[in-house]
Amino acid sequence: MSQGEYSVCQFFEDGSHEYVQRYVSVQEAVEAAEHYCHSVAAQMGITQRVIITDNGDCITFEWKYGKGVIFPPKGEDK
Repeated sequence: MSQGEYSVCQFFEDGSHEYVQRYVSVQEAVEAAEHYCHSVAAQMGITQRVIITDNGDCITFEWKYGKGVIFPPKGEDK
């Protein structure tokens, strides 16, 4: 896949959301998602969900508060 295909979005307990990265490489998206999944807000439950989407708006990664990484399923990540 080429660069610039991925976006990272975090969702908050109040129902709002924020794109923290738009149209970046897979490496940049994974690094950003890892940061937001381990942030203070995530540890406190303020951040409830973090996703990475590709340019087709398909979810390629999903983390949820209290559950951890739920997609891809364990054993399917690379």
